[in-house]
Amino acid sequence: MSFTAEVKDELSRVDGEGEACEVAELSALVHVCGTLSFSGAGAYSVRITTETGAVARTLIRLSHKLFDLETSLTVRRSLLHKSRNYLIEMGEQDGLEDVLVRLGILVPGKGLSQGVDPALVRDDACLAAYLRGAFMAGGFIADPRGDFHLEMAVMGDVYAEDIAALCAREGVTARINHRRGAYAVYLKSYDDVERMLKAMGARRSARAVENVRRMKTVKGDVNRRVNAEIANQARAGDAALDQMALIDAVEAEVGLGHLPPALREFCQMRREHPELSLAELGALHDPPLSKSALYHRVLRLQQTLASAREADEGGDSPS
Repeated sequence: MSFTAEVKDELSRVDGEGEACEVAELSALVHVCGTLSFSGAGAYSVRITTETGAVARTLIRLSHKLFDLETSLTVRRSLLHKSRNYLIEMGEQDGLEDVLVRLGILVPGKGLSQGVDPALVRDDACLAAYLRGAFMAGGFIADPRGDFHLEMAVMGDVYAEDIAALCAREGVTARINHRRGAYAVYLKSYDDVERMLKAMGARRSARAVENVRRMKTVKGDVNRRVNAEIANQARAGDAALDQMALIDAVEAEVGLGHLPPALREFCQMRREHPELSLAELGALHDPPLSKSALYHRVLRLQQTLASAREADEGGDSPS
């Protein structure tokens, strides 16, 4: 089962806080994945298609419980994709027009509603129920172990903007992307997706997301430390090679026997341990020396070599 299917299955088992919440949830389900047909005065029918069994069950349960609507269910199997498709039909029947008005799908005297009826989402519980229905009907959430995001596919720019505004009421930042005649209301950050899941009632899924994020954070920290250590070792190796070359030049142009004891000791230790960093090399001294102390010895070697070369240039110049 995909992560999206797991979340929708969990949401289908969340009970609304009263009839108003259930009406809000059913409204979103019908609005997002339903198709309304009109064949005359007051003659309406609704066809709802979904690939998720949990969504089909919720639609039928709420339409029967709230309005005692007559519904038919057809299950179709795709041989190509090896998946099921559920068709729920609410045929022409007494009271369906009033139900569609109650659901905010129809506006009396104006026709099909373009947005979310504010009366359906007056309080926090109904707001959460509406978002739950919208996600169940047109939502997708990627596996949190990969490139993570959540989105809801809806029709119409007004409706997409209203859904984004409802997300904002939950403290969630949602963006809108226009795709092939439809709109995707999407969330990208882990914080927003977690907050959205909790708001809709998918707390188990939210914990799963948090656990994955925690593991990713730990893994990221480990990778950064490993990369930093590798970079430090590379820099230390390059520095050691430069120091070896410096020692060779000093030996050739000055002579190690002419160096002060501290510098001769450094040259000897560096040649014996070319793979060590300055900090590790300092730990081998008795008593141990700091990285800063050895670095100053390197600087003195450079100064010694520079002075010797300046003296040679001065001796070769004409009087």
